[in-house]
Amino acid sequence: MSRIYRLLTEDDTSAFCHKVSAALARGWQLHGSPSISFDAGRGVMRCAQAVTKEIEAEYHPEMKLGQQ
Repeated sequence: MSRIYRLLTEDDTSAFCHKVSAALARGWQLHGSPSISFDAGRGVMRCAQAVTKEIEAEYHPEMKLGQQ
């Protein structure tokens, strides 16, 4: 069994909430608090949330984390 980690990022819109909600629905768990920062180059706020998940498979760098 392995624990895998992802950092979900998106502009501060409902798309970010949907991305995190989809991960939670697929068994990912929140890891720490969300963060938000201003992307001066694009003029938008950006959000980030770390998530983790226990999987049966052994971790390998080639795996597509979003498909776990």
